[in-house]
Amino acid sequence: MAISSDILNLISNRRKGYTLEAPFYLSSEIFDLDMAAIFGHHWIFVAVEPDIAEPGDYVKVEIGHNSVIIVRDDDMAIKAFHNVCRHRGSQLCDDAKGSVGNLVCPYHQWTYDLSGQLIYNEHMGEAFNKNDHNLKSVRVGSVAGLIFICLAETPPEDFEAMRAAMEPYIAPHRLADCKVILQDDIVENGNWKLTMENNRECYHCVANHPELLKSMYEFGFGYQPSPANAEKVQEFRDLIEVEGKRWAACGLPPAEIDLLDSCATAYRTQRLPLDRAGESQTMDGKVACQKLLGDLTQRNLGGLSFWTQPNSWHHFMSDHIVTFSVMPIDAEHTLLRTKWLVHKDAVEGVDYDLKKISEVWRATNKQDSTLVERTQRGANSEWYEPGPYSPYTEELVEKFTNWYIQRLEATLENAEFTAKLTEKSAKNAKAVPIKVCR
Repeated sequence: MAISSDILNLISNRRKGYTLEAPFYLSSEIFDLDMAAIFGHHWIFVAVEPDIAEPGDYVKVEIGHNSVIIVRDDDMAIKAFHNVCRHRGSQLCDDAKGSVGNLVCPYHQWTYDLSGQLIYNEHMGEAFNKNDHNLKSVRVGSVAGLIFICLAETPPEDFEAMRAAMEPYIAPHRLADCKVILQDDIVENGNWKLTMENNRECYHCVANHPELLKSMYEFGFGYQPSPANAEKVQEFRDLIEVEGKRWAACGLPPAEIDLLDSCATAYRTQRLPLDRAGESQTMDGKVACQKLLGDLTQRNLGGLSFWTQPNSWHHFMSDHIVTFSVMPIDAEHTLLRTKWLVHKDAVEGVDYDLKKISEVWRATNKQDSTLVERTQRGANSEWYEPGPYSPYTEELVEKFTNWYIQRLEATLENAEFTAKLTEKSAKNAKAVPIKVCR
């Protein structure tokens, strides 16, 4: 694809401190650029290790036109491959998840082992070299049980820095020793960036999220100080300091890390107190699973939040974990995937109640989907124009859009990337109608 001058001007003339221009939410050309420059060039959160707990377990994820298989091999290593047979291009796996001994193409039965090597094929002749036709691999990495992939041949190198920084925060929850008890997929009627922007602020929480605010303090996500709220804000700050010391004594790092707009593999984390019983993100603030995660012995450990650019956020409590991933479908539709996890030995109806553990975020996701759709409809209006961010409550939204524009600019400055775009555009331009023989 060639990038038009209009799009380049929108990128270079973006007004800081304001929302993006409407084409960033509507244009199919910008959507294609997003898929190439953002989702095709950065580390994307796609799954959790319990999705592929045993050898042969796999999950399939769709990123634009690319289908990727993430599989656990016989040595328990995590592998990722393009879901494309090296014979004639048939997709290998149709199901979203499953378990296999080998990866077998349904078309002509070409067979690959779990390391991606071609181990069986017929009728190709003695000169055929199997080693030249192994599956094409995808870069994959795990951050304490959160699985990321990168479609680029040369991924951003700072993924390892994020892993090193985040593992001490996440590891005590022992995500790999959990199981997924529920997955919810919602197709939101909005651009993926609106889904992400909505997540990055709590300006809208009081008016829209009564269930979430049963346990979550809105002060933890930005608030303008005023005489009316000064006492409550100070109480919350004091609570963070007191609880932070207690968490640190339990081996749980409490300090905020905020790198949401300062590197390619951008992220933020912070452990924050919870309201009411202070134990979990539930309606009464108490744990929804009696079997705590890992070796944790205390229930009231607040909530560890972890956000990554461009497509995920996660919440870790003492009793359960909730992960969220965002996958663009087209310019005006987005898949939001939510997973709830508990200790692998927890028994439903004995140790946990599925309704209690999921009701807060199920309600919140539904409410957020409505907000995203309303904003998408507004962006479609000829009267839409970028509005100003709140410096108190929307700082993280601006960091997301800043990161997004910075990464578009950096990727477009990459000579190898732009050369590939130009080559692809030239091939498409040379395409001619095929004559039909009768």
